[in-house]
Formats: sequence, structure tokens, C-alpha cells
Amino acid sequence: MKLKRFSALLLMVGALGVAGCITKLPTALYQLDSGSPTVSEKSSGLAVLLQRIDIADYLGDATLMQRQPDGSLVADQDARWAGNLADNINNVMLRRLSWRLDDQRLALAPAPGLNPDIQVHVSIDRLDSGPLKPAVLEAQWRLLDRKGQLLSSRLIRLEESHLGNVADQVRAQSEVLQQLAEQLAGDIQPLARQIAAARKSEAAKAARAAQSTAEPAPKIPVAEPVRADVEVYRF
Repeated sequence: MKLKRFSALLLMVGALGVAGCITKLPTALYQLDSGSPTVSEKSSGLAVLLQRIDIADYLGDATLMQRQPDGSLVADQDARWAGNLADNINNVMLRRLSWRLDDQRLALAPAPGLNPDIQVHVSIDRLDSGPLKPAVLEAQWRLLDRKGQLLSSRLIRLEESHLGNVADQVRAQSEVLQQLAEQLAGDIQPLARQIAAARKSEAAKAARAAQSTAEPAPKIPVAEPVRADVEVYRF
């Protein structure tokens, strides 16, 4: 009798295990979206290099982090990033910046052979959301010239509301990342115009200097007419 009860218990446990395997949903995979930026075919002649973006350590986890009402972070075991999140962020920023600047001469480091006019350094200290928390992005950027001198820097904080579910949270996180790229582009554009104007002015000065120091052309002797009205005296 005891043997029968033990066998029945084993069968029940096995059935529950199989049912659990069958009903368990697959883990959802998510990616940040760059929107629908068009690919620029223009080239201004100025080169912009986007250095690899530094992201906060907690964003290196493959699972999505959920911000709780008390401010803590909890990993959502049912939602994961599709691929490397850092690569996803870099690609979104690159595409969005290229579209916003309307220029092809924008590269993601490393870019051997490129001598950039503007170097872009971005660090993201926070990018997350939660069921009851909006998507928040906190970041800093620095813009350097060709010699590594600081041109501009800025701290930024962006928020975007969502509907609470994970899919809409990812949409909201994509939105704040796109906004970061657009505001960054707005800082780059006037600097790019200044660099282009300065380069044009320097070229004009060099041309004038070369013209003023050039050796004068040799003078060609002018042929004077021979006088034919000379009087002749006879003796």
C-alpha cells in the first residue's frame, strides 16, 4: 500500500514538473530603438568621431533592471536585452546623430585613419525605468577639438512617461536616448560652423600671404618709336 502511494506521489510530481515546463513562457528580448532616421548622403568635410559611450556598471547586466518605488533596482528575470546593451546604445546614438547632423562624416571609435575635427565623449550614469517610475536618463558629454582641447561640456537629465509594461518602458528609454542624441547634435552644429568658418578664413589669409610674398614678374622693355623727323644739313 505504501509503495502504491509513493508511486502515485512520484507521478504527481512528474506531471506538475512537465506542466510547469510546458506553461513557462519564453523570456522576452528587447532592444532600444533609434526611431526612423534617414541615412544622410551629405558630407560637410568636417569629421566627427563618437568615442565609445561609457555606461553605468549596472547596465552591463543582460536582464532589464526595474526601478522600484523606494529607488532600488531589481533584475527582471522575464525580460532580457537582445545582445549587448552598450553596443545597442552606441548604434542608436550614431544613427541618430548622423541623421540630426545630416552628415556622413561621423564615425564610431575606433576609426583608423580618421583625423576628427570634433571628438564626442558621452557617459551615461543612469538609464532605467520601473512599473511605477518613468524612464530616466542621466548623462554628460564633452566635445573636444582636433588637439584635444575642450570646446563644450554639459550635464543632462531626461524623463519620459510610459504605460507601466516592460515593452512601453523600453519605448520610453529609447525616447530619452533619442532626445540625448538630438540635444548633443544641437551642441555640435554651431561648433562645426565655427570650425568651418575659421578654416576658410585661414585659407584666405594663407592665399593672400602667398600672393604678397611672390616675386614680382620681370619687366619687359618697352619698344620706343624711332624719330624720323630729324633735319639733315648740307654744307
